[in-house]
Amino acid sequence: MTKQSILITGCSTGIGHQSALAMRDAGWRVFASCRQQKDCDRLRTEGFESPLIDYCDPASIETGLAEVLDATGGTLDALFNNGARGLPGAVEDVPTEAFRDLFESNLIGWHDLTRRILPVMRAQGHGRIVNCSSVLGYVPMRYRGAYAATKYALEGWSDCLRIELRDTAIHTILIQPGPITTALRRNNARLFFQWIDWENSPFAKDYETSLVKRFRDTDRGPDPFELPATSVSDKLVTALTARRPSARYRVTKPAHIMNVLRRLLPTSLLDWVIAKG
Repeated sequence: MTKQSILITGCSTGIGHQSALAMRDAGWRVFASCRQQKDCDRLRTEGFESPLIDYCDPASIETGLAEVLDATGGTLDALFNNGARGLPGAVEDVPTEAFRDLFESNLIGWHDLTRRILPVMRAQGHGRIVNCSSVLGYVPMRYRGAYAATKYALEGWSDCLRIELRDTAIHTILIQPGPITTALRRNNARLFFQWIDWENSPFAKDYETSLVKRFRDTDRGPDPFELPATSVSDKLVTALTARRPSARYRVTKPAHIMNVLRRLLPTSLLDWVIAKG
């Protein structure tokens, strides 16, 4: 019996890497893509097929997917859009160039890859598109405006795709993690200091006692309610094996709690709760 196949993006570390391991353990043929060749080479030593796919590089999307389809004979059972970046900083401090680049990485590249895969799934008569969103896809947080904007957009994009495909056997599913132990904090720090002129910002004093302090504290432990990446990969396995998958799978207590609060509280009170942290 031919193994079911899945393409997972952003597999160098964190959620993507753990998801690749989980799906392989579940008996799937896993194409674990990364955006840097050195990470693809490392994953190949771990026994994965690892195409190079960088959401910001359309040529790599085309060639990476072609590599996958050539290996499978033109089929693909599932796609897990996972690779993404963050960019902390107040909305007014995020340069437009950086904002545009983040949308390319966190949404436009996902759109490109998904559009290329959908004809394959239509031809074979089935498929699952799983998109890794965030609690910041439905509630805001200060200094996370750029990232939240990409995830809010992803939520709407996924909802429309799900409705448009409702008469097919292709399912669109969102996974909505809260705090997860990944390399995102380290990457956030790098991008913050690269793009944000924080010392000349109106928020400079607050940055110094919050984000800057957090990023420079290399011994800082996990955030409250933070869970390992396995908590997301467990939901991915469920989303891909359930006969009738849910539209959304929330991960961590904050993701569940904030979903309830946004439904119960008026906007002004929800803003107060979020601002207080």
